[in-house]
Amino acid sequence: MGILETEEALRQAQEQGLDLVEVSPNSDPPVCRIMDYGQYKYQQSKRQHEAKKHQKIIHLKEIKLRPKTEEHDFLFKLKHAIEFVEAGDKVKVTVMFRGREMSHQELGHKLMEKFVAQIGEMATVESPAKMEGRTLSMVLAPKKGQKAN
Repeated sequence: MGILETEEALRQAQEQGLDLVEVSPNSDPPVCRIMDYGQYKYQQSKRQHEAKKHQKIIHLKEIKLRPKTEEHDFLFKLKHAIEFVEAGDKVKVTVMFRGREMSHQELGHKLMEKFVAQIGEMATVESPAKMEGRTLSMVLAPKKGQKAN
């Protein structure tokens, strides 16, 4: 429509039953548009909602172990970790130490190595095992080619 006075632009918008919306306020002169603002906002929210549908939300699941965790319990927790990875979730494996167990941190590291060896081809180590206070933790992520169920 070209360059118009503000009053003239508002009058034209009202005649058409639409709104005058400022698109680019920093340009000289400011750029405005005559449109149905309510419909524009509605279409924008619809686009955002549609984009959310196609997102895959990755959760972080946690598996807690102790340095003295027995073989059966270890395998049970490993089975759960495998289920989580197959579902497309990340898994945080935590070994918690209490009291004198802190003097045998190598047991926790061995447990972590065993966990990674057992989970094998299904997951990759996203962040390696590290001590944070009394806990040793690492994060496993599903492999790139892994399909989520």
